[in-house]
Amino acid sequence: MIILPPDLLLDSLPDGVYATDRDRRIVYWNKAAEAITGYCRSETMGSRCSDNLLQHVDEHGRVLCLTQCPLADAMEAEDVRTAHVYLHHKEGHRVPVVVRVSPVRDSHGEVVGAVEVFSEDKGLHEVLLDLREAQHEALADALTDAPNRKACDALLAGRLERARLLGIPFGIAFVDVDHFKCVNDEFGHQLGDHVLLMVTRTMERAVRPRDVVTRRGGDEFIVVFDSITKTVLGEVTERIRALIEQSFIVHDEVRVSVTVSLGATMATPEDAPETLVARADRLLYESKETGRNRLTVG
Repeated sequence: MIILPPDLLLDSLPDGVYATDRDRRIVYWNKAAEAITGYCRSETMGSRCSDNLLQHVDEHGRVLCLTQCPLADAMEAEDVRTAHVYLHHKEGHRVPVVVRVSPVRDSHGEVVGAVEVFSEDKGLHEVLLDLREAQHEALADALTDAPNRKACDALLAGRLERARLLGIPFGIAFVDVDHFKCVNDEFGHQLGDHVLLMVTRTMERAVRPRDVVTRRGGDEFIVVFDSITKTVLGEVTERIRALIEQSFIVHDEVRVSVTVSLGATMATPEDAPETLVARADRLLYESKETGRNRLTVG
């Protein structure tokens, strides 16, 4: 009988797996964990997940490592814990994952660590990926691969017509990166591009399956929310703001992060694409005037 080594078996799993000791220091990291997070084994072994690594946050952007960490909770309760969280990818953006944590016991039954199994929750953005495949050549932004301004204008016209004919409500959010020029001035345009990618990917993973993140140009984005109420519009756009605030890139041992200001509004039967965008832009300006890193819904 051939006995396969545990590392080989765990590296064959499609799910990310990592294990920690009682102090939450990482002692094992499989291949799928590398693929999902961008961090290789040599970068994680001996580190704690809160050390500029995974830093789980909830949908409101609250950091869980210091408060409601599923891994710590599993060890404390000595029981399995399951959670939906957003982990920090090495490239900076937030990735929605489902985690399942089990305590690890020694031969005396004492909890000596924990093992976490996690997989990406792809349902949150797979619809957008399908859209990109169909329209990539003409309608994708060159840097972020998100639908570009032309695609956004066409999408808004179609949604407005559908709303008039079928009464299906929708809304948009105008999103602008706060003080983005300072990032370019301090770190250069290459890192600035990396920050825009981080912001785009975090937004794509913060929205619902049929919502679409588009790049208007520069550091401006428009998110189109399908079949939504004003209440839910506020909730999802606030989630975008919170998750971007908790996203970051480590550059030359410096943590680089940004915030965004947002203006969100529901479409009305009288709207044309330009009036809808203009209203969201005015609300965005209000967010900036009142301190930035804010959402204004109107």
